[in-house]
This record gives sequence, structure tokens and C-alpha cells, in this order.
Amino acid sequence: MGIQIGKMYLFFAFALAGTSVVTARLLSASLGMFTISSVSLAILLLGLAPIYASRAVRTIRSMHRQDWKAVWLQAVFGIFGFRTFLLLGLTMTSSGEAGILTGAAPALTACLAYFVLREPLTAKAGLGVGCTAAGIALLQGMSLGGNGFPLDHLAGNLLILCAVSCEAIFNVLSRNSRSNEGSSGAMAYAHPMVQTLLVGAAALALCAVPAMLEHPVPSLGNIGPREWLALAWYGLAITALSYGCFYAGIKRCDVYTTAAYAGWMPLTSLLLSMLLLGEKPPVVQWLGGALVIGGMLLIGSRTAQAADIKNSTVRQTEKTTSL
Repeated sequence: MGIQIGKMYLFFAFALAGTSVVTARLLSASLGMFTISSVSLAILLLGLAPIYASRAVRTIRSMHRQDWKAVWLQAVFGIFGFRTFLLLGLTMTSSGEAGILTGAAPALTACLAYFVLREPLTAKAGLGVGCTAAGIALLQGMSLGGNGFPLDHLAGNLLILCAVSCEAIFNVLSRNSRSNEGSSGAMAYAHPMVQTLLVGAAALALCAVPAMLEHPVPSLGNIGPREWLALAWYGLAITALSYGCFYAGIKRCDVYTTAAYAGWMPLTSLLLSMLLLGEKPPVVQWLGGALVIGGMLLIGSRTAQAADIKNSTVRQTEKTTSL
């Protein structure tokens, strides 16, 4: 039951995260990237602090050096790095294509889980990683035998992949901090929204200084209600609610389940790019996207296979014990 609840949390987490591409596209035309991050994170703090301040203080009092390290690493990769590369990449590539490229997150997370956490990688998961790589290559025009994309377009896609790499590292770091309960335990037992509050505060500290170099006050004075609503959505839904659901889900699920559900990001992003921005992806993007999504499903099937193996092992152990 706990795993099913965890999957529900992960679904909402990554479905909300998928809206970040379209939201960032709407904001990047009028605001600097660090201004967008800083203001949205400030909105997050204003929304969560009145509710979770006392819990956050109790958590901070019990935190040790390893807990602080986990918070800062998650802030660097999960928010600061991801948003910086995403916003830079969106200035050079389409939001629809960027959304499809976020589908590389399951494959990258699976690879990191194998090499860093030493999680076993099944044949289906390995095939899923290969499908994802082929889909990304197709998106870059490598299999077309033609002129490919302009260099700035290629650079934009590479920046999006850097953002996805930050997301994958964040997934593994978050799972690793949840599993290391024996060392300090503060972050392992922290309330998901408290952890979101602490990581958001650390990310705001990272974004604030470069945001001041963008002269944010005049820019914020020139934006309209639509941009302010987008900033509020970025802070309260994409960050506060999405990260809270993520921390609640990863507490209950393994890293491969998390990797599979990360595939909801490209689906949400692609659909919103078509519906809200009027983008019409060409056939090559649909083919590349199909490979990326197919890779996501293959990686996700590893979770069910691993669960069957685990249940079989448990049953065998119980049978041996009874004898």
C-alpha cells in the first residue's frame, strides 16, 4: 500500500514538474533566469514558512553536517542547476523539444542508480536506456543524414540535457539521503514539505546574488498579471507542491520507480507546448519522443520485475524457515 501511495506522489510530482518548461518559456521573455528562480523561491518561502516554520526549526536543531550537505547538494542540482540550464536552453530551442528531452531523466537516473547506488540493472532497463539514447540522437538529427540543426539549436538541446542530468543527480541524491538513516537521520525523517522548505531556502541563497546583477526591480515592475501568475505557479506548484510530493514519494519507492515516473515530465511538457504555445512538433520529434517514452516504459517495467523477484525471495525464505 505504501508503494502505491508513493507512486501516486511521484506521478503528481513529475506531472507538475513537466509544466516548468512552458512556465519558464512564458517568463524568460521578460525576466532574467536568476530573477525567475529567486522570485519563485521567495514565493515558496512565503507560502510554506507560516505553516511549517516550527517543524523546520525542530528539524534544523537535529541536523548534522551530513544533513546540511544533503540539503545544499539537492539545492545545487535539483533547483539551481536544473533551472539555470533549463532557462538557458529555452532561449535556443523550442519548449516542445525541451520537454521531450526531459524524457532522458529516467535513463540517466537508472544509469546513476546502477553505478552509484549499485542497484541491479535488468535487461529491460538496459534496453530502455538504449532507446532513450537513440531517441535523443534522432532529436538531434543524427539519424537523418541531412544538415541537422543549427549550432545554436544543438547548444540549446545540450543545455537541456545538462538540466536533465542535474535532475537525475538530484533523484539519486534524494534517494540516497532517505536510505542513510543510520548516520544522522534528520533528513531521512524530515517532513516532505519541511525538506522542500530547507532546500528551497538554500537554492534562494544561491540564486539571489546573480539575480541582483540582472537588475530585477525594473524588470518586475514591467511585467503583467500573467507573468505574476506564472511566477506564483512556479513557486507554489512547480516547486513547493511538486518537490513535496517528490520527497513523499521517494521515501516509499526505490530509485528505479522514481526514474520511471520521471517520464511524466516530457509528456506533460509536450502536451502543454502544443495546447498553450501552439507548437507543432515535426515528425522527427514525434519519432524521437516515441523512443524516449518507450525507454521510460521499459525502465519502469524493471520495477515490477524487481518486485516479483523480491516477493519470490521472501516466499522462498518463509518456506525454508517453516521447514
